[in-house]
Amino acid sequence: MSPLASAAVSGKFRPMRLAEGLSIRLRSLAILTVTLLATSTVAVTQERVLYSFNGPPTDGAGPAYGSLIFDAGGNLYGTTGEGGVGCDQYGCGTVFELTPDGNGGWTETVLYYFDPTFSNPDGVNPLAGLALDNAGNLYGTTSEGVGGGKVFELLPDGRGGWTETLLHTFGGAPDGATPQSGLIFDNTGNLYGTTYEGGTNPCGGNGCGTVFRVVANGGRGLDGNRAIQLQQQRQRRILSPGQSDL
Repeated sequence: MSPLASAAVSGKFRPMRLAEGLSIRLRSLAILTVTLLATSTVAVTQERVLYSFNGPPTDGAGPAYGSLIFDAGGNLYGTTGEGGVGCDQYGCGTVFELTPDGNGGWTETVLYYFDPTFSNPDGVNPLAGLALDNAGNLYGTTSEGVGGGKVFELLPDGRGGWTETLLHTFGGAPDGATPQSGLIFDNTGNLYGTTYEGGTNPCGGNGCGTVFRVVANGGRGLDGNRAIQLQQQRQRRILSPGQSDL
């Protein structure tokens, strides 16, 4: 207890001697100095660029709102809203993987190029991150495409490529539209997310948005409300730009 506090408790007060005050102040200064040094040490951070995107047509560009996810092997997965092929000079977006190279660097591989055509109702511009299941399959959304955006699944094909399945195509009100969020799983494998537009309330014409669920069904997703009618599935081997499937 300090001398001032001791005097107050005893009911007596005596002036603090200069030596006592100086000793207390020096101890306080020492404690403050240690605290500041410890705080400054903890606050020091370091940033390092792991990879710089090169843009279309071979690489992604513009990773938007999507967060990254790790797999069990320490590899990173994410999306870019542009880059890759199609969509004029900007590219329709990509799904990518970053793998540690063992020397402190990272190697990027484009796993999928979004590329809708008249015969291929693919999604466009994935703005959100990905979800990863226990089998190593990836799930995500595209904000646009034929319809009002997509929910997709990517499965390793065993040959170094990936196979895409479209689990749901949003149709706009009363369905959702323009999904810009990532997906989460429940304990039974169902997927949940949100759409920026669509729904039953107009909000100026495009809808106020929705919360949706894609119900697991034998490894493929079906919309919980309109099931088969809204399901669109397509499978193809994922090819690099200019590569033939023959």
